[in-house]
Amino acid sequence: MTIHESIDDAGIASLVMNNPPVNALNIADTYELAKILDGYKWNPDVRVVVLSAAGRGFCAGVDIKEMQQLEHNEGIVQANRSCFELFRAVYECAVPTVVAVQDFCLGTGIGIAGNADVLLATSNATFGLPEVDNGALGAATHLRRLVPQHRARQMLYTAEPAPASELASYGSVYKVVDTVDDLAEESQSLAAVIASKDPTVMRAAKASMNGIDEVDVRSSYRYEQGFTFELNLLGVGDKARDAFVAGERPPNAAGDK
Repeated sequence: MTIHESIDDAGIASLVMNNPPVNALNIADTYELAKILDGYKWNPDVRVVVLSAAGRGFCAGVDIKEMQQLEHNEGIVQANRSCFELFRAVYECAVPTVVAVQDFCLGTGIGIAGNADVLLATSNATFGLPEVDNGALGAATHLRRLVPQHRARQMLYTAEPAPASELASYGSVYKVVDTVDDLAEESQSLAAVIASKDPTVMRAAKASMNGIDEVDVRSSYRYEQGFTFELNLLGVGDKARDAFVAGERPPNAAGDK
């Protein structure tokens, strides 16, 4: 994947993920994105971040094909570690993060979106966790920041995605727009408002909001990852990922993009 970064004179850092056909995040790029976000702590010129994706979909999750090509358990270990670092970096980013979602937001995408400060989405966007179909668990911690608890459970157990309009009804998605062009315009417009505020106050505001969260998202997500490791040791995870690579999937799999 190529991650395009630009910072304008107003202090808006724009990060665009671009990995056709479905913006699946490989291990190296997941770490790289985390590194970029962490770096804004030391860059006073950055006042707000807009994270978006080019092409089809915001993010289809981890790169399962890459995971299966790595020997022994290196794929699952590095995928889990890199996702942990990325989700932490989004959450702990020193400035507010605005995430713009088009088409679909799955797996890793949920971890990104659930840790963002503000979400915008196109009207055709859907949000889901296909983890159970991949013999894994994880990011339910972040899904529960987007939808109510019982809806999150139902979505996890069935791998059924939820539309952007539903998340907007919960207040999780700030605004739903018609097109990708509208999405870019609205996200940049919102970022400009945030960037116009006193930067010292905004960094303090971000830290204060994190400080009053009821759930420690890092510990909660790490707990979930423990079950993913167990499933991998039992062989269930490998079996599911091999089936994905071979083009064999259970019916109604939300991750089939």
